Amino acid sequence: MSIEEPIISFDNVMVHYGDGAPVLKNVNLSLYKKSFHFLTGASGSGKTTLMRLLYMGIKPSSGILKIFNKDVAEISREELFEIRRKIGVVFQDFNLLNHLTVLENVALPLKVIGDNEKRRENQAKEILDWVGLGGCFNTLPDVLSGGQKQRVAIARAVIARPDILLADEPTGNVDEQIANKLMGLFYGMHQMGTCVIVATHYRQFVDTFHYNELRIENGKIVASKSNVGQGGGILI
Repeated sequence: MSIEEPIISFDNVMVHYGDGAPVLKNVNLSLYKKSFHFLTGASGSGKTTLMRLLYMGIKPSSGILKIFNKDVAEISREELFEIRRKIGVVFQDFNLLNHLTVLENVALPLKVIGDNEKRRENQAKEILDWVGLGGCFNTLPDVLSGGQKQRVAIARAVIARPDILLADEPTGNVDEQIANKLMGLFYGMHQMGTCVIVATHYRQFVDTFHYNELRIENGKIVASKSNVGQGGGILI
């Protein structure tokens, strides 16, 4: 029987900025397809740094990080582009393109991978309807509220059904009803095979949903709640 390769693996990974103390220390972690993880920890604990590593916005100061079995320290610019196409990201600052409409922003990942205009427009409309923004197709982002921008960013991140979904505080700007709906969307992605990682301060979700919790304390990850049998992560 073949052994499944992790989709993400950290081997003794450390990150520090300049001559400062390490933000992350000796992280050893393996994450797999069709898994769901809450990333928690106090402000400044290193959650955002870990997410930046996963999106390859930064590289480890030492140790080895592999994504899709590729060492991120050794990949070329061309490989970086290809790998990022398989990763959906919800940034805290949304990163929407203000010269594009809401519909165009959400459909952009499908345009990048070459889907035809009709298909990407239909899929973008469907997911915008689902997140409650069906009346905003032709709206420009700069007139939206923070919560609306958050939902647009999430719709854009999931539309291409990425292999990895990274969401940094995705429910921070929406009410509880919308937050629950977004969690349902993430659950659906997880069920279809996506490795979902949600960084959050919202304790209610962590305590309500029975997924792995990866908590950062003093620059190290500890597993405070692990449901490995449900397709989770395994601390090495």
